[in-house]
Amino acid sequence: MSVDELDTRILRLLIEEPRTSVREYARLLGIARGTLQARLDRLEREGVITGSGPTLSPAALGHPVLAFVHVEVTQGHLDEVGEALAGVPEIVEAFSITGGGDLMTRVVARDAGHLEDVIQRLIQVPGVVRTRTEVALRERVPHRLLPLVEAIGRAAKGR
Repeated sequence: MSVDELDTRILRLLIEEPRTSVREYARLLGIARGTLQARLDRLEREGVITGSGPTLSPAALGHPVLAFVHVEVTQGHLDEVGEALAGVPEIVEAFSITGGGDLMTRVVARDAGHLEDVIQRLIQVPGVVRTRTEVALRERVPHRLLPLVEAIGRAAKGR
């Protein structure tokens, strides 16, 4: 999909002011509401915009411990293990990966004991061979996309 400079301006507003109305976005951008809506619809249809819900804090929900758990899986059982991991509420993300291990999960927990309980649950999943856990100490760069959107916008403007 080709994202142009106007698309990146729209995306920037969505990131910076997520609770603003479509009418207000159009006014801020100096474009017609219909033009904005058509752009938003296209960006959603093409998978650039994937959600519009609130961003939640696991720590504020009582789960301040963050760990990355690498999971080694018996060959040929990746799909089954992935489905089983989807049933563990403390796993907030899971990716199949290259390198050491087959899956990398992002796990949240109430405390170290709770994290151990979650890891023990993972080890019991049929097809899991072993796990390796890394506990995050402090977030250094929060999840963000605005710098990427801005770089894409600069590149589109230069074309």
